[in-house]
Amino acid sequence: MVAKISSGNTLYGVLAYNQIKVDEDHAKVILTHKMLESLDGKFDIGMCLQSFEPYLLANKRTEKPVLHVSLNPDPKDVLSDEQLSDIAQIYMQKMGYGDQPFIVYKHEDIERRHIHIVSVRVDEDGKKIDGNFERRRSMDICRELEQKFGLVPADPKQRQEGLPLKPVRYEDGDVKHQIANVVRSVARDYHFQSLKEYKALLTLYNIGMEEVRGEVNGKQYKGLVYSALNDKGEKVGNPFKSSLFGKSTGMEALEKRIEKSAEIIKNKKLKERSKRIITTAMRTCNNRPDFERALEKQGISVLFRTNEERRIYGATFIDHEQKCVFNGSRLGKEFSANVFNDLFNNSNQKSEQREDHKAGQSFEPFTPSNREQDEGSGIGGLFDLFTPETAGDEIVEQNFVRRLKKKNKRQRRM
Repeated sequence: MVAKISSGNTLYGVLAYNQIKVDEDHAKVILTHKMLESLDGKFDIGMCLQSFEPYLLANKRTEKPVLHVSLNPDPKDVLSDEQLSDIAQIYMQKMGYGDQPFIVYKHEDIERRHIHIVSVRVDEDGKKIDGNFERRRSMDICRELEQKFGLVPADPKQRQEGLPLKPVRYEDGDVKHQIANVVRSVARDYHFQSLKEYKALLTLYNIGMEEVRGEVNGKQYKGLVYSALNDKGEKVGNPFKSSLFGKSTGMEALEKRIEKSAEIIKNKKLKERSKRIITTAMRTCNNRPDFERALEKQGISVLFRTNEERRIYGATFIDHEQKCVFNGSRLGKEFSANVFNDLFNNSNQKSEQREDHKAGQSFEPFTPSNREQDEGSGIGGLFDLFTPETAGDEIVEQNFVRRLKKKNKRQRRM
């Protein structure tokens, strides 16, 4: 079993992500602890926010008080809801969150059933729960749970890949190992419907991929090689054959993965979440940097390909929550490269024409460091880029954020 831990300050977004899965019958709540419950036993975002609110109001210094954990048993493990609930409860207790409110969702939208746990990192007095050596303790607990419940053990490679993926840094050395950690995980976990989509995904992690063809002893062959990329997208160092990273990263295995992914994406309607979020961002964002930032907040990366004249001729979207890659036109004509070129480049031209009487207006290009700074800038920016699906949810969110903002202002005066 592999655990993936993340922290942040977007409680509403995390709850909404899981609630959308529930609404689409791709997930369900299997366990709650110290959470408010309705008479009909159903959970909505507003009720969940109320359960966590006292802890967030008490928070004094923790910039990222939200805990989001996914526990991923091996696909061969067949576990009942009761067993998954027991696993979640034991895990939270041993991690030091046993007295915290938390809610557990079982996800069934991919072939690997797994659970998500949402909680907070601060106690009722606003003190941060001890997070020292968190990932090491988590890995040890997973090993204990594997023995206790007779689960298929995660091999050392899977345990390493359970950690957040990091872009390859050529200057850090051991490039082969860095590339291996990414491509093995990506080839196994993500859904893509072409090698071009797979290649686009890898560029997020500073990895290039190329097809190689040739003839040996009269027989034609085709294969793949992987290379490290620098920040400009240029190849650095020597390429590595896919065979060095295992069969799962080779041409034959990826072609099978593509065929299987197409079926899963169609049957489980995995396009819908991405289309909904992208459409909202297109309506609400005035420029490309804002658009990219809005998608990033919802766990979606976008890669635009442009020519020397800065015309957009390609767009690829990577939904990290659902682990799906979509070429823009695959989502629909309304998401094609031409649409985004008209949307952003034409709007930029119009804004330049109005620049004379809008002195000082400028847009800072989005970078990961900018995003981290925005997210850590205070409780007031928690949910500004999440658009609820209903007016009722929007009111709940606005009221919740308003209370947190008031509390934050009081603390600054003290």
